[in-house]
Amino acid sequence: MRELLESVANGETSVAEAEAMLSGYATNGAGRFDAARERRRGVPEAILADGKTPSEVAELATTAVETAGRAIVTRVDDDHAGAVQRRLDADHPDADVRVRTRANVLVAHAPTFEPPEVNATVGIVSAGTSDAIPAGEAAVIASEMGATVEEIHDVGVASLVRVLDEVDALRAADALVVAAGREGALPTVIAGLVDTPVIGLPVSNGYGHASDGEAALSGMLQSCTVLSTVNIDAGFVAGGQAGLIARAVGAARERDGERE
Repeated sequence: MRELLESVANGETSVAEAEAMLSGYATNGAGRFDAARERRRGVPEAILADGKTPSEVAELATTAVETAGRAIVTRVDDDHAGAVQRRLDADHPDADVRVRTRANVLVAHAPTFEPPEVNATVGIVSAGTSDAIPAGEAAVIASEMGATVEEIHDVGVASLVRVLDEVDALRAADALVVAAGREGALPTVIAGLVDTPVIGLPVSNGYGHASDGEAALSGMLQSCTVLSTVNIDAGFVAGGQAGLIARAVGAARERDGERE
C-alpha cells in the first residue's frame, strides 16, 4: 500500500491507475470503468458509445488506456471517434488508435500493452454485406482476446454453393460466429455441416414480416441443429463467447504440448 501511495505522490502512477489496482475499477465524471473485468472474466471491458456524448466516451477511453492499457469502444460514430482521438493525442500521444469503420469499433492500445495470444482460430461468417457491422464487432472482440480471426463473408443461403465452397475453412475453425438477418437460416445450415461450436448472431437488417432481426432471432432459437444464439446485433457478446471458447481450446493445446 505504501509503495502505491508513494508511486502516486511521485507521479509514477495516476489516481485512476491506483483506484483500479485497489478496487478493480476506476471512476471518472463519465462513469466507472471495470479495469479488472478481463482478469476476472476473461472478456475485456468495452465502452458502449451509443447513448453517451463524445466527451464522455473520450474520458472513459482515456481511463481505459491508463488502467488497462487498452480501450475498446463499440457503436462509435465520427464524433465519438474524433473526440477519443483528440483526447488521447493530448493525454497519451503514443497510443495506437485504430477505427474499424464497418464494425463501428475503435481500439486504442498504450505502447506498453501486450496483447494476449491464443492458439486457436475463430471464424466470423456473414450471410451478406449488410451483416458487416455486428459481424465486424464480433471479429474485433475475438481478436482482442487473442484468437486468430478468419472472416468469411457473403455466403448466405440464397446460393448454398457459396457455403459449400467454404466448408473446409469452416471446419478448420475452433469456434464460429455466424451473422445473418432475414430468416436467420445460415447458422442452422452451417451447424449441420461442422463439428465446431456455432454461435448464431441475428442481425436487424431484414424487412417485411418480423423485421428488425426478430425473425432471424426466432429462426436461430428454433434451430434443428445444435447452436447457441445471442441477442439481435450483439456482436460483442458473440465475439466474447467465441473468444472464451478459443481460450479454452488454446489452453488445452498447451497442456497437450506439455504432456508430449
